[in-house]
Amino acid sequence: MQQVSSEWLKVLGMACAISSVFPLGLSGAYAETTKKSAAKHHSSAQPPHQTGNIAANHPHTMGSPVIRNTGRQPTFPAIQSAGPVPAQDSGAISDSTQHSFFPASFHDWLTQSTMTGDWGGYRTRLTNMGINIGGHYLEDSAGNPMGGKSKNVRYADEFGINVDFNLKKLTGWNLGMIHTLITARQGLGLGATLPALDSPQQIFGSGETVRLTRLSWEMPWNHYVSTEVGEINTENDFEQSSMYWGMSEYCQFESNAICGMPQSIAMNSGYGYYPTAHPGAWVKFYPAGNNHYLVQFGAYSVDPVISNTHNGWKMNLHGATGTYVPFQLGWHRGGNDDFSGPLQTNIKIGGYWDSSQVSDVYSKLASYGVPSQYLISAPTAKVRGRFGGWFQFDHMLERDASDPSRGTSFFGSFTWGDPRTAVAPYFITWGLTRKGTFANRPNDTISLGMKMLWVNPKLTIWARQMQAAGADFNKPSGESAMELNYGWRPTPWLVIRPGAQYIWNTGGTHRYKNPLLLDFETGITF
Repeated sequence: MQQVSSEWLKVLGMACAISSVFPLGLSGAYAETTKKSAAKHHSSAQPPHQTGNIAANHPHTMGSPVIRNTGRQPTFPAIQSAGPVPAQDSGAISDSTQHSFFPASFHDWLTQSTMTGDWGGYRTRLTNMGINIGGHYLEDSAGNPMGGKSKNVRYADEFGINVDFNLKKLTGWNLGMIHTLITARQGLGLGATLPALDSPQQIFGSGETVRLTRLSWEMPWNHYVSTEVGEINTENDFEQSSMYWGMSEYCQFESNAICGMPQSIAMNSGYGYYPTAHPGAWVKFYPAGNNHYLVQFGAYSVDPVISNTHNGWKMNLHGATGTYVPFQLGWHRGGNDDFSGPLQTNIKIGGYWDSSQVSDVYSKLASYGVPSQYLISAPTAKVRGRFGGWFQFDHMLERDASDPSRGTSFFGSFTWGDPRTAVAPYFITWGLTRKGTFANRPNDTISLGMKMLWVNPKLTIWARQMQAAGADFNKPSGESAMELNYGWRPTPWLVIRPGAQYIWNTGGTHRYKNPLLLDFETGITF
């Protein structure tokens, strides 16, 4: 008992030390004070004519092929208060750096919408000219005082800077937006040491290096059609999270199984995850000319080595194995914001075809610790053309009558993969977020979420047959995890999120004791 207690104290102490050395970063929740333009991602069905400030909007996530780790892409706030602010909160955001480079007081610094403010008015001038500049720092720490293969503490972070150009403001011509985003990742991940099929740190992965994450041209042609082409990732627009109160709903969690997108789609296909960039394009149709209905299609290069460190600035098709072609149907209901009008509801149904030729699911057996002498017996074959689909639902359950800035939201998702090739053909996520934990904490959150991963039954059937023949190894099986956390938001530009994760059957092999993780996520928007 004393040994367990000392391990807990060790992990807590290291988390506190890390948070003091690497202060403050905007967590997977993304900036709560996102630009009013972030309403575009209130649902996937936001019409193009409402995307005038889409430069501020950068959805989330990342990863690497097969059993990967992913992170998310924050939505950067504007200088002004994000989105519509409830009447009782109007005037809460202060920015005294409009006329100087430093805030007039500590209170003004804590209440401005970004940490660096308005740069003596230059930031507002640039925005009015059509140039939006944003930055972020994200940090994920996690440790397992009990369970898993070994006890460890790991830290990973990401710096990012975006510069977006509104061509209509810059040229006078309605030519859409140019998006640029560069990210840099450092640190280590805990997932491999547990081991875990999904990383408990969503910010770790895709090669810890400086990387071009987005370079694209987005064009809202009219109320009915919008397009984007360039170096992009699928995660921005397909099976992506909805936005609630200016926050990514999925990224209220540190677990990479939930944050960004349902993780299995990247495990099962050539889906392009943040922060990698792929040559690609999409088109969105709004049949009613509003945000109620959406039909969208896309095409992205499938590059299985894009996450390698030396490919951070790769901008070509060399090494591509095929094309990832997704489609998505969306339905949205809700008011102009989450503080008034009808409660937001979103439904998304989609699917994909991946033209790549890949090895079938038996090639994944080594990931479950199957000894090499048995792998030769696996009936591995090549398959061309992976496919799959997804269903997503989210809804604001209630808005407090006494304070419209407080409320509760729910999401659920189901992802299905090609049974010939998918290591996780069935994958479910769900979560609840309560915004406004106490009467005097209207922007704090408490979130509870879960993922359930089912391993391809072909692997378990093969393992049973081998065990019956005398083979000695653990049978691959599913992995489930639950996370509970508290999002403390002392300022509009900062979130500090302590939490805990519990993983059932870590690594999908029943080999190790279920780990309990303590995690700590911080972040800042510049």
